[in-house]
Amino acid sequence: MDKIRIDKWLWAARFYKTRSLATDEIGKGRVEVNGQTAKASRDVKIGDTVSTRQGDITRTLKVLELSDQRGPAPVAQCLYEETTESIALREKASIQRRLAREPALSIEQGRPTKRNRRELEKVKEVGWNDRWSASLDEH
Repeated sequence: MDKIRIDKWLWAARFYKTRSLATDEIGKGRVEVNGQTAKASRDVKIGDTVSTRQGDITRTLKVLELSDQRGPAPVAQCLYEETTESIALREKASIQRRLAREPALSIEQGRPTKRNRRELEKVKEVGWNDRWSASLDEH
């Protein structure tokens, strides 16, 4: 076997769970072969460079072997070699995600919780009978 379709190879290398998912991602332009955007029918051969983007992670791989059958993970990992630059970028992104602030903490407005409402009432010193009423307001 000299060459194989990129969608089959990505599926066999366990980057995507199904071939149809691999085809969809290729169709969205998230896969490149030798620096060019690929189509699902694009052939890959040994020595090609494949770049895949999954979420915010971009992996750059060198094709070492070809397979059209999906096997166990240790066998699938023998099909490619990830470049050192790609590994460094993935680790850097992982560290940034770990050190990033919790997204929920950035929400400053929204519906107050019961606890927040009680704290607001304590600050305003407003009780049940001190609330505004149309009958008490004579302006």
